[in-house]
Amino acid sequence: MTERAVLTVSELTARIKTRLEEGFPAVWVEGEISNLRLPSSGHAYFTLKDDQAQIRAVLFRGRGRRVRFELEDGLQVLAFGGLDVYALRGEYQLVVELMEPKGLGALQLAFAQLKRKLEAEGLFDPARKRPLPRFPRTIGIVTSLSGAAIRDMLHIIGRRFGDLRIVIAPVRVQGEEAPGEIVQAIRNLCEAGGLDVVIVGRGGGSIEDLWAFNDERVARVIAACPVPVISAVGHETDFTIADFVADLRAPTPSGAAELVVREKLEVVRTLLELYARLGQVARDQVRRRRERVDLLARRRVLTAPARALRDLHRRLDDLGARLRGGLRAGQRQVAHRVALATHALRSHTPAARIAGTRTLLGQLRGRLDTGATHRLKAARHRFESLAGRLESLSPLGVLARGYSLTRLPSGAVVRSAAQTQPGDAVEILLHQGVLGARVLEVRERDERHHV
Repeated sequence: MTERAVLTVSELTARIKTRLEEGFPAVWVEGEISNLRLPSSGHAYFTLKDDQAQIRAVLFRGRGRRVRFELEDGLQVLAFGGLDVYALRGEYQLVVELMEPKGLGALQLAFAQLKRKLEAEGLFDPARKRPLPRFPRTIGIVTSLSGAAIRDMLHIIGRRFGDLRIVIAPVRVQGEEAPGEIVQAIRNLCEAGGLDVVIVGRGGGSIEDLWAFNDERVARVIAACPVPVISAVGHETDFTIADFVADLRAPTPSGAAELVVREKLEVVRTLLELYARLGQVARDQVRRRRERVDLLARRRVLTAPARALRDLHRRLDDLGARLRGGLRAGQRQVAHRVALATHALRSHTPAARIAGTRTLLGQLRGRLDTGATHRLKAARHRFESLAGRLESLSPLGVLARGYSLTRLPSGAVVRSAAQTQPGDAVEILLHQGVLGARVLEVRERDERHHV
């Protein structure tokens, strides 16, 4: 039997790694980025996938600096690189050397991504834009000394207003080193101080030539500048991130010079117009004041000052008379109030109260005597009336008129003859005295008085 060939895992992995690296040294792969990880090391780890498969990929920091746009999940890209095997995990992956967005250029994508980011932070907000100084004395310019832009700007500034101070910070305006130099130049101008405005710009070119002004570092240093910044990059149709962040965008570097510096002749003309207007206003003021003085001079207070004094004396006399009258009236009112108070106080003294009470007691006593006498007379009159009525109704009164009252021994009053019998003893009550009698005869009626 032939001896079996046994490989270790490391040996097998090494052979696979060799075959893959030799078989796929450089390939273009199209796919969608997913599971993107960006650790602090600066490397980018992600997965490229399509509808049916996926492959791990890595973009190391050194190669990633060449990628202009930002990696993000869901982005469709074209990646160029070679296959490699990561022995520790037994996985193969694509080591990316170059990367481009599919369907859109890398620079356009990077421009759009940075524009969205800075706009979300408010760096494009019109509210933070500062107006340019009306008459700047010192202007800072950040541009290249070898370009036509600086010559055009200096020519226009000298022609329009030649007595200005210009501070130039020369930089490279394209290439990988350009953004750092532009940032440092703006910082140096700000630290030097004394500037009224800063112009940052260059002449026209392709998007690659203008790319230094689309750098995030340049945008942020422009936004942080303590004085207004004019962005003058390329031609009128060229737009950069610096244009959106700056306080004002000029279509060209020449246009920036015209915007920041007014023509000296125009300034002189404006000053002459203002001087003429000031003189006219001053003359109008003098004329109005003179008319006012003339009007005041014709007033009686100046032409006849004694008249005004007489009026004041007359008014003073009137006020004095009114004051004296008011004082007298006040005195009378006070005296009246004092008299009322004195009278009220006297009426509340003990002697006054005793005298008043004594007088009231005498009045009440007189009223009591009068009332008692009147009631006694009325009672006597009523008594006499009732006595007369009683007397008229009394049996004794009847007897006084000649009548008599016959009673039986039992005391019963004899009202009918039938109550007695002949021989009965009876008692006859007269008005004065009593008669004892005996019945001799009983009749039904008295014939002598019968009619």
